[in-house]
Amino acid sequence: MSTDDDRLPAPRPAFDARTWKEIAHLLINLPEAVVAFFYVSLWLYAGIGLAVTVIGLPLLAAGLTGARQLGRLERRRARRLLGVHIDEPSPLARSRGRSNRGFFGWLWTTLKDPVGWRATLYGFVRLPWGILTFALVMVSLFVAWPVLGYIARLLTNVDRAMVRGLLCPSSELERRIAELEQDRGVVVDTAAADLRRIERDLHDGAQARLVALAMGLGLAKEKLLEDPEVAAKMVDEAHGEVKLALQELRDLARGIHPAVLTDRGLDAALSSVAGRCTVPVSVAVDLDTRPAPAIEGIAYFTVSELLQNISKHSRAGTARVEVWRSADRLMLQVRDDGCGGASTATGSGLAGLAERLGSVDGMFVVDSPVGGPTVVTAELPWRDR
Repeated sequence: MSTDDDRLPAPRPAFDARTWKEIAHLLINLPEAVVAFFYVSLWLYAGIGLAVTVIGLPLLAAGLTGARQLGRLERRRARRLLGVHIDEPSPLARSRGRSNRGFFGWLWTTLKDPVGWRATLYGFVRLPWGILTFALVMVSLFVAWPVLGYIARLLTNVDRAMVRGLLCPSSELERRIAELEQDRGVVVDTAAADLRRIERDLHDGAQARLVALAMGLGLAKEKLLEDPEVAAKMVDEAHGEVKLALQELRDLARGIHPAVLTDRGLDAALSSVAGRCTVPVSVAVDLDTRPAPAIEGIAYFTVSELLQNISKHSRAGTARVEVWRSADRLMLQVRDDGCGGASTATGSGLAGLAERLGSVDGMFVVDSPVGGPTVVTAELPWRDR
């Protein structure tokens, strides 16, 4: 009589899913390497042989463009079967200048493309490697089954090294270009949002008040001879509207770029912002010289928005702003003793500040545990005036 202990264990695969993906990658290496080697050899030898003719260089450029696409397919295959995640290289940059535009600009830019040439080298070295890996895997499937997983892991590690070495973006420079392209998009979006905000504030505030003022003065002019007392009262009301409109325009100008920042620098400008905060704020600015106007403006608006957040959300009793220079960086730190819980991950205004500082090679760090205190540290590159 058999018991549960006498039963055979349930069957299970000899290799896990990752190992099977690696084996599949190695088996696909040969057909992929044959196609890539044939393609690369075809256009490269033909292009070099015809380089002295009109069609030679365009043929090389077209071949390099195709090699880029082969590299993209290989990165995708490595991502799916080997788990290697490599950023896509930046698109080919267009040459600047009137003489470099059009066909000849494309030709020159493509011929000096390092990504295309490295993908071409990858296509050459893959053929002997593809033959070797295909043969080893096929033999191991029948002769060395128990150690096939170790063989597959060793061979695919070489594959991973090839992909990282030849198909990754052009070292730090390519990654930097990709970052700058993204940062440029952030700057453009931020500038467009600021322009829309200024237009909205003008339309809804000062413009509407000035229209009402013009209408009031027109009515007062009509009443001037008929009823001077009513006309005088309407002029008084118009005078009050003028004061309000001027105040709104001053506030709007301060939001664009405050005059005190231009005239007296960060110390006076931040002290003015701190004076309008609903929480008592102490300001300490330790700068021997003033930074470039653009950096000074970003620092001012960063601190200004942080103090507005403190007024609205922190429930703090006190706050402190510190500004100093450390080597080639302008350092900002704003702290408060409020309730904490601030984060850049919630899509709030802090996330927008982090993006804005990142677009100019800055940094933005928020340390705000629940219950407080909150410390926000920002860095900006220092540039002299």
